[in-house]
Amino acid sequence: MIYTNAGTNVLWHHQMGQQGQWQVSGSAPEVYERELVPAVFGLWAPILVDMAQPKVGERILDIACGTGIVARVSAARVGPTGTVAGVDLNPGMLTVARALGTTDDAASIQWHEATADRLPFPDRSFDIAYCQLGLQFFADRGAAVREMRRVLSSKGRLALMVWCGINESPGFQSFAEVLERNISLAAATIMRAPFGLTDANELSGLVTAAGFQNITVQRRVGTVKFPSVERFVLSYVAGSPLAGHVSQASDVARERLTLDTKSALEKYVNSRGLSFPIAAHLLTATV
Repeated sequence: MIYTNAGTNVLWHHQMGQQGQWQVSGSAPEVYERELVPAVFGLWAPILVDMAQPKVGERILDIACGTGIVARVSAARVGPTGTVAGVDLNPGMLTVARALGTTDDAASIQWHEATADRLPFPDRSFDIAYCQLGLQFFADRGAAVREMRRVLSSKGRLALMVWCGINESPGFQSFAEVLERNISLAAATIMRAPFGLTDANELSGLVTAAGFQNITVQRRVGTVKFPSVERFVLSYVAGSPLAGHVSQASDVARERLTLDTKSALEKYVNSRGLSFPIAAHLLTATV
């Protein structure tokens, strides 16, 4: 999941002629949970969780948990006799995660602020380790995967997910190009960062080197859905590190950002809103 600036309060008004005014307000993690999780990440969470076949009573770790969508799905799978821990380096994300809670028929979740390459758990503490869209961001990916291996039991399973190339997600590819043209190269780099580990062989090599076995990688295509292109632009800006870059741009540049993105994504808009494909690699492995 995208790491956000937890301290940024976002309130960006954008006039659209006679079409009125739209806005997203709140901290970046709040916007992330409210806007981006249902539109981008939430639909993948049960797919990833089911790949490791969690059983009632098992111990689950969600690494780079963000606001906790995978942890919450896992908690429902393992039930109240199971345990779930979520780890993220962003305290703002964890604040939102804690506030969401779980149901009575789900495991309780413990949230931990830590980095993936130094997990705060003893050896063999968990039965399953999940990592949804976090590995590509880690400074030392090899160390992070070794830590996943260390904290898993002798019958432990790993399930992780990364995006395929940005060229397989035309909405984000176009948005990155429009950001580069109208805001800055730095803003475009932020948008391209989630697509930083796209090679299936490199991915499986990292996991093999950490000592995992029975590694499988499958490619699946999903869909990103927003009510409109305007909502897509604003939600992604407000719910990610893009907020600082876009807030410093001129009013004209922000207007062009929206107009150019609308033009680029016009063919992906219908009566139900904006919808475009995105591809992911899903990996499973055992200890």
